[in-house]
Amino acid sequence: MLRQRLGSLAGENDMLMCREATRLMSLKLDRKLTFRERTSLRVHLSICSACRACGRQFDLLHNIASHHPTAPKQSGEEQHGP
Repeated sequence: MLRQRLGSLAGENDMLMCREATRLMSLKLDRKLTFRERTSLRVHLSICSACRACGRQFDLLHNIASHHPTAPKQSGEEQHGP
């Protein structure tokens, strides 16, 4: 029964599960996941090392982007370049 809920552990269903896990990892950066989404993601990550690595990359990129200055320069600030 658990195997039916998780899908096949090999084959095409894995790719769909990974695609959904990737979508949830991305969504997690924008909003709080529902209990069902969090549970589904945790179960998948517990069996898929590729998605765990992908999640670490998402976290790293999110941390880098959050420290990047994105605000435009104020009109009084000196600007360099063309």
